Amino acid sequence: MTQATKPDTDHDARIVAEGRRVLELEADELRRVSQRLGENFAAACRLLVEARGRVIVAGIGKSGIIARKIAATLTSTGTPASFLHPVEGLHGDLGIVGPDDVAIILSKSGETEELAGLVDYLLRTGVPIVALTGNVDSSLGRNARVALDCGVEEEACPMDLAPTSSTTTALAMGDALAVVALQLNGFEPQDFARYHPGGSLGRRLTVSIRDVMESDDHPWIEPDALMRAAVVPIAEKRGTVPVVENGLLVGVVTAGDLTRLMERDPDGWPAVPVRGAMTPDPLVAGPDERGSAVMHRMEEKGVMALPVVDDERRLLGVVHLHDLMRAGVS
Repeated sequence: MTQATKPDTDHDARIVAEGRRVLELEADELRRVSQRLGENFAAACRLLVEARGRVIVAGIGKSGIIARKIAATLTSTGTPASFLHPVEGLHGDLGIVGPDDVAIILSKSGETEELAGLVDYLLRTGVPIVALTGNVDSSLGRNARVALDCGVEEEACPMDLAPTSSTTTALAMGDALAVVALQLNGFEPQDFARYHPGGSLGRRLTVSIRDVMESDDHPWIEPDALMRAAVVPIAEKRGTVPVVENGLLVGVVTAGDLTRLMERDPDGWPAVPVRGAMTPDPLVAGPDERGSAVMHRMEEKGVMALPVVDDERRLLGVVHLHDLMRAGVS
């Protein structure tokens, strides 16, 4: 058995410092790119939104990896996009490019040889190019309809060689394009749910309150009833009982309300009307609200259960935080 070595705290501190240097350097480069953003960015977003076809995204090497991610982000947020390998494109894959498309081309130098054939084809077919490049005065930048400056002063690589800061800025620029296009297209949460039906994200976006609320013969109590009558339903229904008057919700009486009343009036609490202890005008949920939105509201207000009502505030049921959690809503 080998003896455990004592951690070298000085060495660990240098490791952490180097990691922090990389993150801070890349964050600084992102801030510089953000400050350079101007009308050309708006023009690029309009090209994406107004295109009648799809967005073709291309790049070589590390830029190609970033291009794949940008294409995936665009597609999942309502802007149809496909990655096209520039070399494979010249050997038959150009068939995916249509005259109504728009292209996003990534290149740090803007002079990548493998891109030349693809750029030439796009120019000949009239497909507008949005260039994400570190050199807007390059051949790519000059041939683009819109050139977005993703240039960096320094790569995070200590030799200033490996694409690090430059790929981060290109990726962030792609995210900015996708998010703004999402907003311009009026992309809604239900649209996102349609594109993400599987897994926890799909459950989060598609579960409605109607799916999880407790509705079958849920007990309620009238405001003029006495608190002694509320004890059993409070215990049976996980601490929350709706208060209904003339068919409409007017409050809730909870285990917390009961505890506070007993502390104020330890002898007379059983004869106190519910109206005198309940929480009036409580938070409510609608049956067709998304579970994630209601769960956020409950967590923000520290509420474990909400009455579910219709537009007239007629009681339909109760939704509990734990039921939302069990349904996979987060």
